[in-house]
Amino acid sequence: MDRVNQGIALLKATSGWQTIAQQASLDEATVREIASQAVRLSETALRPLGAKADLVGCQLQGERVCTPPGYGKLWSHMARDGWLGLDLPEAIGGQGLPHGLHALVSPFFEGEAMAFMMAQTSTRAAAHLLHGLGATDAARELAQGSAVATICVSEPDAGSDVGRLRTRAKPVMQGWRISGTKCWISFGGQDMAARTLHLLLARTAPPETGSRGLSLFLVPDRHPGGGGNGVTISRLEEKLGLHGSPTCVLQFDDAEGQLLGKPGNGLPLMFGMIALMRLQCALQGIGLSQRAAGIARAYATERRQGGRPDKPPLPIARHADVRRMLDEADAETAILQALVLEVATSLDLARTGDAGARMRAELLLPLAKTYGGETAFRTADTAIQVLGGAGYTREWPAERLLREARVITLFEGTTGMQAQDFLLRRLFRDHGVTLQALVDTTTQEFDRLATPEAAQARALIKRFADDVACLRHVADQAATEAVAGAMLRAGWAAVSGWMAARLCNLDTRLADLGRTRLALLPAEYDLAMAQMQHAAKRYGGHSD
Repeated sequence: MDRVNQGIALLKATSGWQTIAQQASLDEATVREIASQAVRLSETALRPLGAKADLVGCQLQGERVCTPPGYGKLWSHMARDGWLGLDLPEAIGGQGLPHGLHALVSPFFEGEAMAFMMAQTSTRAAAHLLHGLGATDAARELAQGSAVATICVSEPDAGSDVGRLRTRAKPVMQGWRISGTKCWISFGGQDMAARTLHLLLARTAPPETGSRGLSLFLVPDRHPGGGGNGVTISRLEEKLGLHGSPTCVLQFDDAEGQLLGKPGNGLPLMFGMIALMRLQCALQGIGLSQRAAGIARAYATERRQGGRPDKPPLPIARHADVRRMLDEADAETAILQALVLEVATSLDLARTGDAGARMRAELLLPLAKTYGGETAFRTADTAIQVLGGAGYTREWPAERLLREARVITLFEGTTGMQAQDFLLRRLFRDHGVTLQALVDTTTQEFDRLATPEAAQARALIKRFADDVACLRHVADQAATEAVAGAMLRAGWAAVSGWMAARLCNLDTRLADLGRTRLALLPAEYDLAMAQMQHAAKRYGGHSD
């Protein structure tokens, strides 16, 4: 099954998609045409650019970042044809289409040139945020591709611990002036568009106020007339992968900034943007996984080796262990895609006022983000294993996909941070209301499916809900924090069972992938529980 047909089959099986498609006047033929056009663009334009960008990289010449040749032309082309603003509001120049459609299409681009698409990740999220805050002109600038946006949070001595940020914003007669250093800023400088718009957290209250003293600002690198705005690039980071994405250290020296929202409300506003970027991490994972799995299967079909010495060698795809690796890679990728489409469609439903869909999306997002990265890395690793020595060379793109995949579990919150968020905020915060809503949703689907696979998945979901309920009564904070990673893995196993049962109700190939994944999930859940018990015993009871 090709990527377009698989994606459409999974999207159609996603609860709520038919409602969203009807509201957006999207029939299946239109969705198929959009997806097919995206695949063509990804293969003809992004595939060669992604390979070239990895070799050429980005360069800092003076205070100017030079991106790989072809970036500016492709950025303008994708903006003009609406690909950069597929799900952005029409009021700012977007296409006004659902998040679910963006989630179907985006992996095609990410799998070919993730480094280039990093610019869209922050730009799209910023445009959504700015539009919601009424900053229409800036949002339109981003939607139309005449500017690129960044998210400026981390500093040399304060990464995820945002309460220790020291970049200062001081009020002046005309607005605000920003001074400080920001690091790890993807596309902090670029030559693809006229301007870079930095969405920046800065301190507007004394340091002892922690995160409550942070405000969000819009800080352009240049004024509309072309003059500089006190933003300079100190250096570009040398990275394991994503060589075509400039990661910058930025210095802000009395730069003019526009306050977004109210003073002291910066972190909640910023998390609106980060949530969309975390979902994009999952889409990056799907794209890299699909590409890596496709490379492995194509190679295994053509590469001949082994078999009886008196017969011609067999394609290695016919060897049992290679078949196993290929099927498991395809199964994990399909499960991830099904879950991410569920999250994206839940976000669409949430915009219509569906509170249950909003809770579902919030609960599933840490899982989608984390396992987008883990699935991509594991699938790229499998592809290298299938290709053997060839996979370790630059002649094949599998090694580049492995390097690029590694960062997905790091940015927008490491796996440990996602685990803490999942357990302490998503599962514990409302005393189980959100989790029970998910149990109710899955129960309805399992009742409708009424298959043996649905019964297996129901047992996994129930087991997870029971284990969370028991853990909720543990008073030892250190023990609770210690087991968060294991509970994230248990949650992934349980939710993967839900998606696997859904796949088992579809066409023969997807059903086979669903059963392949479902066969391993009880053991994976058992392993997560063993890890939880060990972590609670070894690391619980005290905290530094």
